Amino acid sequence: MNARVDQAWDVIVIGTGIGGGTAGRKLAEAGLKVLFVEQGPSGYRAEQTRLDTEMFVPEARLARGFWPTPMTATVDGYESTFYGPLGAGVGGSSVFYAATFERPERHDLDSSNARPHPSGGWPISYDAFTPYMTEAESLYAVRGTQNPLANTPANLAEPAPMNPADSKIFERLQTAGMHPYQLHSAVKNLEGCASCFGHKCPRPCKMDGRSAGVEPALASGNAAILDMAEVTRLDGKAGQITHITARRNGAEITLKAPVVLLAAGAFGSPRLCLASTSEEHPNGIANSSDLVGRGLMFHLNEMFAIWPGIADEAPSKSVGFRDLMWRDNQRLGMVQAMGINASYGEILHYLRLRMSRSALGRNRISQEAARLPAALATKMLGSAKIFSGIMEDLPYEENRVLAPEHGEIRFEYRLHDELRERRRLFRREIKRAFKGQRMMFLSHAPELNFGHPSGTMRFGENPQKAVLRSDGRSHDFNNLYVADASFMPTSMGVNPSLTIAAQALRVAEAIIKGYRQ
Repeated sequence: MNARVDQAWDVIVIGTGIGGGTAGRKLAEAGLKVLFVEQGPSGYRAEQTRLDTEMFVPEARLARGFWPTPMTATVDGYESTFYGPLGAGVGGSSVFYAATFERPERHDLDSSNARPHPSGGWPISYDAFTPYMTEAESLYAVRGTQNPLANTPANLAEPAPMNPADSKIFERLQTAGMHPYQLHSAVKNLEGCASCFGHKCPRPCKMDGRSAGVEPALASGNAAILDMAEVTRLDGKAGQITHITARRNGAEITLKAPVVLLAAGAFGSPRLCLASTSEEHPNGIANSSDLVGRGLMFHLNEMFAIWPGIADEAPSKSVGFRDLMWRDNQRLGMVQAMGINASYGEILHYLRLRMSRSALGRNRISQEAARLPAALATKMLGSAKIFSGIMEDLPYEENRVLAPEHGEIRFEYRLHDELRERRRLFRREIKRAFKGQRMMFLSHAPELNFGHPSGTMRFGENPQKAVLRSDGRSHDFNNLYVADASFMPTSMGVNPSLTIAAQALRVAEAIIKGYRQ
């Protein structure tokens, strides 16, 4: 048996993304013995692999740190199967992310007469959450300039200078009455920094679950990784998780620790709990409320191209603004540069990704046929910059992650009428914000951001309305905690990474206090 399995661990952390990595680091640096359990490989520190949604061989995908199997989605009654933008290796999906680390707005968490919250407000206030956001920004070396509309100043290092094209877009937004700022990015900007948006960073420059979480935890001497270990079920009784079952190298192994921290993501964590059925827990572990998997949310993407009128080949991710977070008493979202230019390769990849989500688009002929519209779009767009509006999604219990039938990720989702109405308003306001600049929307149909799932094990103080307590601990099990995007009761109008990291620090703090009492 592997020695790491036989050792006495204080906490087993399932998953090594931003949630698991951040919490595991804080636990290890506090002196607790931490075992990270990761389905994928440790990988090589210098690799620069780009996320590939077209590779279909499970073993090849897993070797590169991609989630090995496709997910099956039923959206508005239509079923499709595709490879989602998910990672399976040390750092999880975060090693491929664009390092956007934005603070939420006060109205994202708090309810007020002026801006009522759809859930009545999160169980922790914005002010109480602020110190953990500040701590997370420090751990992730966040850079940028202050958002002029911010509730509180962010903890930011100096960003790299904007390039001429971004500067021009920035100035035009100001002329249109917007309040742009340089986006908040978890990138150290070391000499020769390539940003590494969309692929693994070969140096500790882009801060993710690996570089800002797992690696510092290992350096403390109090943590180890058990990689290539797929956790298949959790077992518990009398309010305690008793053991974890995993599969590694074709063999089944059992893992035990006084505390289990689940951080497998908003798809993975509920999927594991739902698969862990028993006579005592027929609906799955931690699911007495029947809410595990429910309330699935994404952000709605609005992709569009902007022509700055200046030739600039270097893609950058520096411009964002929040003037559209709240319009006509509606919750919308922020607008940000994607960090990509409108090149042939990027457009072809984007078209193929969209087509892969339909039965017709998955065949090889359709995938090859995408080359023609990609070439035409490149000729039309020229030296455009790609931007995206990130619109808040709201929780509905029928939108949910389902129990796996053959180990796969399955979910059901319906776009509600209120979401479609808010989308129409958002698109209208985006056009107004870029008045005086040449722009073009890149899609007409609503597009869910499958890289931003959240809300499937939400937190709250009422055990009949929430899966977790406010400190991330299960209402059903005293030694089971969750630290990933599944805890969020609403998706907010900003990228979720900073919020996940901040909550992970809160969860780790609660575990540490429990050990010291």
